Amino acid sequence: MKRYIIILAVIALVIIIAVAIIYKQSKTEEVGLQKIRLNEVTRSVFYAPQYVAISQGFFKEQGLELEITTGQGADKVMTAILSGQSDIGLAGPEASIYVYNEGKEDFAQVFAQLTKTDGSFLVSKEENTNFKWTDLKGKTIIPGRRGRCTLYDIRICY
Repeated sequence: MKRYIIILAVIALVIIIAVAIIYKQSKTEEVGLQKIRLNEVTRSVFYAPQYVAISQGFFKEQGLELEITTGQGADKVMTAILSGQSDIGLAGPEASIYVYNEGKEDFAQVFAQLTKTDGSFLVSKEENTNFKWTDLKGKTIIPGRRGRCTLYDIRICY
């Protein structure tokens, strides 16, 4: 009788372990994250909320894994979208308009407005509580990328 109880206990234990393993595997598959490939036009403090959300795990909480690539220009972001290298692009709407105006049948759709203004920021190493644009006269401005403005004269930029 003792032997019969031991055999039943072992069989019950094996069944419990098997069910637990199967249950854990099915839960792991349910928890799998959906990967989204995002191509941003440039790394910018403008997208700080997105970077915070990533670092704090907010996307993962929603079942999303965000893979970010920096395109370095709206044209490169649009190329990545159209070639299937990216799912979403953060860039100005002009890239979509250029593709549409070329007569392409497969053009990108602008579906959201992330910002209302240009993503450029003027920063300084020193605090200036009473800033005026005239304070920049004679100063050197370093643009975020080529073509935005020149390094020589602030009047050319603004």
